[in-house]
Amino acid sequence: MLIKIQMLKKVAVICLLFASSGAFAQKKEFTHADTLRGAITPERAWWDLSYYHLNVRPNEKDSTLTGSTVIQYKVLKPSHTMQVDLQEPLQITKVIQDGESLTYRRDGNAFFITLKKTQETGKTESIEVFYTGKPRLAKRPPWDGGVQWVPDGKGNTIISTSCQGLGSSVWWPCKDHMYDEPDSMLISITVPKNMMDVSNGNLRSVVENGDNSHTYNWFVANPINNYGVNMNVANYVSWKETFKGEKGDLQLSYYVLPQNLEKAKQQFTQAPKMLKAFEHWFGPYPFYEDGYKLVEVPYLGMEHQSSVTYGNDYKMGYRGKDLSNTGWGLKWDFIIIHESGHEWFANNITYKDVADMWVHESFTNYSENLYTEYYFGKKAGEDYVIGTRELIANDIPIVGVYGVNQEGSKDMYYKGGNMLHTIRQVVNDDEKWRQILRGLNKTFYHQTVDGSQIENYVSEHAGRNLSKVFDQYLRDVRIPVLEYAFGSKGLQYRWINVVEGFDMPVKVKLAGGKEEFLYPTSEWKTLKVKGDKSLTVDRNFYVEAKESKQAAL
Repeated sequence: MLIKIQMLKKVAVICLLFASSGAFAQKKEFTHADTLRGAITPERAWWDLSYYHLNVRPNEKDSTLTGSTVIQYKVLKPSHTMQVDLQEPLQITKVIQDGESLTYRRDGNAFFITLKKTQETGKTESIEVFYTGKPRLAKRPPWDGGVQWVPDGKGNTIISTSCQGLGSSVWWPCKDHMYDEPDSMLISITVPKNMMDVSNGNLRSVVENGDNSHTYNWFVANPINNYGVNMNVANYVSWKETFKGEKGDLQLSYYVLPQNLEKAKQQFTQAPKMLKAFEHWFGPYPFYEDGYKLVEVPYLGMEHQSSVTYGNDYKMGYRGKDLSNTGWGLKWDFIIIHESGHEWFANNITYKDVADMWVHESFTNYSENLYTEYYFGKKAGEDYVIGTRELIANDIPIVGVYGVNQEGSKDMYYKGGNMLHTIRQVVNDDEKWRQILRGLNKTFYHQTVDGSQIENYVSEHAGRNLSKVFDQYLRDVRIPVLEYAFGSKGLQYRWINVVEGFDMPVKVKLAGGKEEFLYPTSEWKTLKVKGDKSLTVDRNFYVEAKESKQAAL
């Protein structure tokens, strides 16, 4: 997902609770509705998603949706009440199982369906949920999303969806929690004959109807997270090409408005370059069976799985701006690179709880400087990520609150990227680091994860316990400070402004330009040094340094 530039400025800390332990927690009163949305409730826990068939007809005349979702599931343990989510003002009109109508009750945006049939452990069952209504209009998509109905300037209406954070239940009934994904999905969108729909996966068929409409049937062969599902209706033109990737031929498809075709053909040449760089760093593109698409939309863009949406005005950088202020961010189109990076971190590896949204955004932010490094050199990549430090607020922790659909600080982007860049320096072996990134995508291929799984994997394969490093950057707002002093016995140094037990190595340059690693803890250590008394911390570590006169021996 994107972070809005206005949100990147340092803000007043109005929602912090500072405990004596030095830990920060967000001050917010959570509601019953937050729990229904963010928790794995008993009415969700007993069944495992296996397949969706979403069938929707958008009506541009009155901005309504009418349709249904077939929800196929495996029974994990017997129960008779199922939670399905659909946000107001949309309404469920009917639920059936095996031809029988079922009763249900509404609790805010959650519907509790009473099943008549005995649900036997291990059996695969399905229900079909019918719905209708006028969905929430997107206010500031993609940050405050929903459904858009936007004139295209040529007499047609563009219909687009974006719903990260809000959840896909803002426009269709589903199990709206990230921990559970269907193994596959069919998306059927019915539109007027002068329009087309582009959704996720491969186009299986276009069925002509008898009412001057046709239905686009898109099949997703891989697991898909709920907010990654999208509908894009417009008078598109398209073209295709083939990328020769690590797993063979990958079909690339592009859908844009006719008036932007020539600009798009030039700008979208960056897509194969992106794939080449990211397959190098992260391993094979995770959805060869579903292809890769770039789809023009009337908002900035979003990481919809195999159907990345694009609205960067065919400019380099972020709407023509370099977020790093180094010049490197204008060498590539931010939306093509960032949103496509989410195919590995968000769509392949997906958080179970939005509190761990850093797994998506920190790695994908970091992908920006890896792309820069791949094409412009290691120093260029370093310049880029270090340049983005100006956008870090250090306001609240990056990790959010679990079980209530609460993400953490927007620092998950730029602080998260700098955290990973710092860990790379600790590993101190670029090929080993690359194999860690590739190994993450192989080990957690098409899985939902807890953030702790990612932290543990990186520690294990780095060969060093990095738990306190993750605690420092993800769960605390302080920047580590290397305090040092020169005395008669040499250089003294220690970490301050850190969590208890913080012991991250750091590379420094001493007198004469000599580089070496120090291994500070919160206790003073001493190193014999010769020559001039000077110390400079390697800029690639996201830390600060402070010379102290008081500790000198």
